Amino acid sequence: MLSQVCRSEFQSFTQRLLPWVQSTTLSLSRSRRVQPPAIRHVRSWSNIPFITVPLSRTHGKSFAHRSELKHAKRIVVKLGSAVVTRGDECGLALGRLASIVEQVSVLQNQGREMMLVTSGAVAFGKQRLRHEILLSQSVRQALHSGQNQLKEMAIPVLEARACAAAGQSGLMALYEAMFTQYSICAAQILVTNLDFHDEQKRRNLNGTLHELLRMNIVPIVNTNDAVVPPAEPNSDLQGVNVISVKDNDSLAARLAVEMKTDLLIVLSDVEGLFDSPPGSDDAKLIDIFYPGDQQSVTFGTKSRVGMGGMEAKVKAALWALQGGTSVVIANGTHPKVSGHVITDIVEGKKVGTFFSEVKPAGPTVEQQGEMARSGGRMLATLEPEQRAEIIHHLADLLTDQRDEILLANKKDLEEAEGRLAAPLLKRLSLSTSKLNSLAIGLRQIAASSQDSVGRVLRRTRIAKDLELEQVTVPIGVLLVIFESRPDCLPQVAALAIASGNGLLLKGGKEASHSNRILHLLTQEALSIHGVKEAVQLVNTREEVEDLCRLDKMIDLIIPRGSSQLVRDIQKAAKGIPVMGHSEGICHMYVDSEASVDKVTRLVRDSKCEYPAACNALETLLIHRDLLRTPLFDQIIDMLRVEQVKIHAGPKFASYLTFSPSEVKSLRTEYGDLELCIEVVDSVQEAIDHIHKYGSSHTDVIVTENEKTAEFFLQHVDSACVFWNASTRFSDGYRFGLGAEVGISTSRIHARGPVGLEGLLTTKWLLRGQDHVVSDFSEHGSLKYLHENLPVPQRNTN
Repeated sequence: MLSQVCRSEFQSFTQRLLPWVQSTTLSLSRSRRVQPPAIRHVRSWSNIPFITVPLSRTHGKSFAHRSELKHAKRIVVKLGSAVVTRGDECGLALGRLASIVEQVSVLQNQGREMMLVTSGAVAFGKQRLRHEILLSQSVRQALHSGQNQLKEMAIPVLEARACAAAGQSGLMALYEAMFTQYSICAAQILVTNLDFHDEQKRRNLNGTLHELLRMNIVPIVNTNDAVVPPAEPNSDLQGVNVISVKDNDSLAARLAVEMKTDLLIVLSDVEGLFDSPPGSDDAKLIDIFYPGDQQSVTFGTKSRVGMGGMEAKVKAALWALQGGTSVVIANGTHPKVSGHVITDIVEGKKVGTFFSEVKPAGPTVEQQGEMARSGGRMLATLEPEQRAEIIHHLADLLTDQRDEILLANKKDLEEAEGRLAAPLLKRLSLSTSKLNSLAIGLRQIAASSQDSVGRVLRRTRIAKDLELEQVTVPIGVLLVIFESRPDCLPQVAALAIASGNGLLLKGGKEASHSNRILHLLTQEALSIHGVKEAVQLVNTREEVEDLCRLDKMIDLIIPRGSSQLVRDIQKAAKGIPVMGHSEGICHMYVDSEASVDKVTRLVRDSKCEYPAACNALETLLIHRDLLRTPLFDQIIDMLRVEQVKIHAGPKFASYLTFSPSEVKSLRTEYGDLELCIEVVDSVQEAIDHIHKYGSSHTDVIVTENEKTAEFFLQHVDSACVFWNASTRFSDGYRFGLGAEVGISTSRIHARGPVGLEGLLTTKWLLRGQDHVVSDFSEHGSLKYLHENLPVPQRNTN
């Protein structure tokens, strides 16, 4: 009786499971960040519309770079046992599986042809058979053994083939239920090694798979573990035409090559391929793996479940690569990435290990990061005069090699013509005067760097013969990402050299010719003291988002570019501080007591001198009393002459019969000859407006009333606050810093134009004579003194 009741409960298991699957997949689809791209065109099959993207590729050669993976048309996703099963190895990880199904569905609905090679039948069957064995105990045994002993009843070792036979139907039913939520049909195919050795069966299998793909059906392929014989040692994986199907890794590779697949994604329970067993102290994830590199890899044990280990995956991956299929091995179990790992790989993001037959001409970005770290440490040990000599030499090269630099810049400008907006073209352009200004700024940096690194900030006598010092040191390795600004490269390089920091530079492709020659000149200058590798220019196809993940190599990210670039980097950076500002919404408040002679000069210079700069004026706040006065008319006339387009704020528009276009947002950085004008009733209202709509960059008051000006200076909470001066003074060179790596609006470490001082941090040096803490206990022999000692005077010459 007990057995019958329990069997009845178990038989309703799948009925209870289906609503859970429906609710899980639906909730995942609502909350998941993975979204299909914009609809290009729509095709349909069986009256079910789905999104497609134009994908076309002739199979025969694998992709050379990750960025090309987005062109993959036919994709095989292999789900390892560790991905599909729960931690107890008895049953399926349903939430993880639902997430994978959603990602496959998104890609399928983009017009790609998706195939799954899945494990899980043995685990699903094991769960079912264990339950059946417990339930099949006789009522007498259950009654005599007692409830506690029943729970501890030994379960016999279950034969894998029997588990597979019991689990296949349930596993497929689960997949069908999940794919149905996305209006996608799935079909099951079970194969063995013999199916690939029989030519007729191979042709039949090939034809079946092609027909399923043609009908927009996702084939779900698995080895027929219910009948498959144990794997025997053989000489497989030696050539394109020979591979045994002895586990799902080899099955996925064989299937990928047979079906001329563009991409094989192998999901396991590790991040990818490491140069030594994961978890060991020196293990490093290999971003790109090339044929022939296996000699440099030490393989560990296989995963907790499944038949193959990482070595089997690598052999299968290399076999597939040789057959023309690109391969990525990645983690499909990590809760933070499993929800988008497949789509991230297809988008070309730096996930897992990518197998490629094409080695890059230069070092990888990881190698460049290590070189920058090593070179930066050597740079920091140089004498201040040696670092200054490097910078002086770079300044000389900028003027001596002027013709070569301008020729490279001309190539960039010609290639960018028609592709870049006028403000970006102006940023891209170099000139003789710009190079001369750069050289002057670099010499200022060299002069100010004499006592930057190793400067003593504080000295304390802790106790007799125990002295503590706080000294300045470099931050480490800086990553500076900049757009359309080749003049940024020597500025930032000089600041990094002066502060003893290693430097990774990632410039926009629109300035590639200019950046290349400027970097060569920088390395030429560094070579005079043997630290050429301290400054690296990243020329690989690395995406900015991927660079922001190198938290073990980079200590600080400094973006130089559009507000969108800065926001993207701040969002992408994981565990790495970002110094900068996302917007430069600079305000100028014209007070009722402003000087007529000063206002128009200040407004013209702030807005019109270089409107694309982040320190250009974007919003002009005018005191209400100035409306319809000669001063106001002069401002409007000047803006009209300079061809500045005016956007009226809500209050300003209410005063006008025929107003200019009303501003869409009071928080706008135009970066062009456009300006928002708004009316305020007082200095306090101006301050409130700045705090609400500004970006804490640079804000100005124009007034002859000193009391009002000081109130403004003290109460505006921005990085730079000026009185009767142009917003354009917010600049490292104009501040006398020599140059700047950027302007920071953050409140930690550095704020405003960040020059040499902002690229330093500190460390503590303690010098003692066999001192131990126990000597300072209640009954110890020593007492703390904590005496402040004089600090060596800084050389300001």
